[in-house]
Amino acid sequence: MTTATPTDLSQSWAALRDAQPRLRIRDAARQLGVSEGRLLATRTGRGVRRLRPEWPALFEGLCGLGPVMALTRNEHAVIEKDGAYADVSFQGHVGLVLGGAIDLRLFPHAFAHAFAVTDEGPRGTMRSLQVFGGDGTALHKVFLREASDVAAYEALVESLLSDDQGPGFEERAGRPARPEQPDADIDREALLEGWRGMQDTHDFHGLLMKSGVGREQALRLAEGEFARRAPRDAHRYVLGAAAELDVPIMVFVGSPGVIEIHSGPVVKLAEHGEWFNVMDPDFNLHLHEPGLARSWVVTKPTADGVVTSLEVYDEAGQVVVQFFGVRKPGRPEDAEWRSIVESVPRA
Repeated sequence: MTTATPTDLSQSWAALRDAQPRLRIRDAARQLGVSEGRLLATRTGRGVRRLRPEWPALFEGLCGLGPVMALTRNEHAVIEKDGAYADVSFQGHVGLVLGGAIDLRLFPHAFAHAFAVTDEGPRGTMRSLQVFGGDGTALHKVFLREASDVAAYEALVESLLSDDQGPGFEERAGRPARPEQPDADIDREALLEGWRGMQDTHDFHGLLMKSGVGREQALRLAEGEFARRAPRDAHRYVLGAAAELDVPIMVFVGSPGVIEIHSGPVVKLAEHGEWFNVMDPDFNLHLHEPGLARSWVVTKPTADGVVTSLEVYDEAGQVVVQFFGVRKPGRPEDAEWRSIVESVPRA
């Protein structure tokens, strides 16, 4: 379907919806062999409005909407948080949303398209704002809730409405992943020496860049000192223990353009088919377990002591989800959290 016209795609999508009424657009796009963004654009003028790619204005405008639901996903994990956008800032190549419940790291270089979407369904009208990458991958979505300010939503949409309201979608290839060097070509001792000297967990990205290693590759090279392999289902152990002991945690899920973070307790865990879920009132996490290939227990030294995490990767070596203990700057890691992770069985 990659050469299909918007009209062809629209008709094929309608036929799919008739045959599978509960089919989500992401799955419909996969069945049709196109990107989600390209498929959504076929509805422009019919419940979908294209917005100008003015990212600070869009995210700052979200602060006026009141309580909403923020959603970020990758291929194997979905995070959903209810709350209000606040304390939005952009500096250089990074944006921040630090308003409390909605906690985001934004990377606008990955953003390309934005749409306002209105859907009518059995539960009434659902309004959302959706941001896509150049290749049509959904990077972040914001859904209005019953208490959201619809007038503010409409005013924001009108202020950013694009002159182009056609059904086309200009795709561009995503940034190719940097090829990984063979482990034997990496200066492992220099990597470990840099790791030992970390003062902040944020130093880790710079260490990876300086050493020329991928994230999971670094864990392999640091195995025995800063990393150890855990069972594939270690996320179940960590989430279950955190829920049972009422230990607040941090959960990080990222798309190519957004990292969304939950900080707080987890309570209700539920298994549904291939998905393992947290189903709390203001926080949902959905993990597609067949896509979770490897788990690692990781330690990083900081000025406040060692920070311990569980990191989960897919078969391609991409991080799916990360778990940390809730920690305030200047304070050591919570001892109960560290005990949970240290008690995760070895792979």
